Amino acid sequence: MSVETREQSAAPKVGFVSLGCPKALVDSEQILTQLRAEGYGVSPSYEGADLVVVNTCGFIDSAVQESLDAIGEALAENGKVIVTGCLGAKGDVVQKTHPSVLAVTGPHAMQEVMSAVHRHLPRPHDPFADLVPPQGVKLTPRHYAYLKISEGCNHRCTFCIIPSMRGDLVSRDIGQVLREAENLVKAGVREILVISQDTSAYGVDVKYRTGFWNGRPVKTRMQDLAVALGEMGVWTRLHYVYPYPSVDAVIPLMAEGRILPYIDVPFQHASPRILKLMQRPASGERNLERIEAWRSACPELTIRSTFIAGFPGETEAEFNELLAFVEAAQVDRAGCFAYSPVQGAAANDLPDPLPQAEREARRAEFMKVQERVSKKRLARRVGKTVKVLIDTVNQDGAVGRSSADAPEIDGSVFIEWPERRADQAKLKVGEFVNVRVTGSDTHDLWGRLAAH
Repeated sequence: MSVETREQSAAPKVGFVSLGCPKALVDSEQILTQLRAEGYGVSPSYEGADLVVVNTCGFIDSAVQESLDAIGEALAENGKVIVTGCLGAKGDVVQKTHPSVLAVTGPHAMQEVMSAVHRHLPRPHDPFADLVPPQGVKLTPRHYAYLKISEGCNHRCTFCIIPSMRGDLVSRDIGQVLREAENLVKAGVREILVISQDTSAYGVDVKYRTGFWNGRPVKTRMQDLAVALGEMGVWTRLHYVYPYPSVDAVIPLMAEGRILPYIDVPFQHASPRILKLMQRPASGERNLERIEAWRSACPELTIRSTFIAGFPGETEAEFNELLAFVEAAQVDRAGCFAYSPVQGAAANDLPDPLPQAEREARRAEFMKVQERVSKKRLARRVGKTVKVLIDTVNQDGAVGRSSADAPEIDGSVFIEWPERRADQAKLKVGEFVNVRVTGSDTHDLWGRLAAH
């Protein structure tokens, strides 16, 4: 055994469990990157770890329970557990349920996590600088990665407790963001997914301060960020975009092919009264007008959104207004949550709460309408050729995604295995191929490699 191999095998190892949304995933990546930078090993199993870090989610009740269960499993299997993430910001929930955890921190708390690791697992001596690649340690496949541009949120939506856990908006330096993106592209990333709590508000807190990237001035603003990312030759996908008027400026970039014609807008509802109770910064009527203008400027635009059914006080008529909005807006991709009375949310104090059974029934009815819309819109793509980024390859063919499909939350494109050996060689994970669409269903497309 070489000296280097002996030292690496002797390095203390940390196990890692990452739960929650892409923003939490980026927090996990940053912690793992720092662990590797300091010479720690990362164990894929509980038994091989000297301690375990669990990054939790605490947004809705089911996520809280999943996080508590994950902590309990790590304690049972390993015994030494550090907890971080959104659940850690919800008072002493973790300590009451699992009093034997070593430490608890809130979200985006890398330094606090590292301090806890140092206390219970001393830092290795003289770590090698080349343990960490320039792009950091990633939990996503090699060909796509999330790029977090800010933390926190300035809104105070009554159903949400994220600001109490993650704080107000804090935008990252745009030069730092773009350098991270460059490192990702150099490492082989073919798709960058821009995330934050409010992507449209990027730079508001620093008054759109001018930063520098490769010696050129760039404003800390979503539009300028999108322009710069569009120069990197990879797919750029925007998530968590509030429908402010400023968003209109990025739609032409999509029409020109600089960034993907895809926008993730959390509308949440359509009734002006319910939106006001939610303290959302938009109304249903303006949203419909804006969507019409977006689609006029960029006919290929895919719109993803999230909605809440059964919000306190929601009448049958207001719920029907929501269903009508989804039909009128032709929302391509949507998720719907039955309202969850999250502890600490202001909406819990609103009058006329709906029974859980009614909330769930409305969610199910919403999804039926959305699936009908989705099926109709996907059927229009049959017979057309789409560009697909391949995620997996197996004996039956390949599975990938078009510009309309974000990983893990949207649909897929299933590509049948070609007969020609030359075509078979094209099906590689992380590569782009052109696919002729031959079929569709509610969420997915099927096709074969397009002929030259």
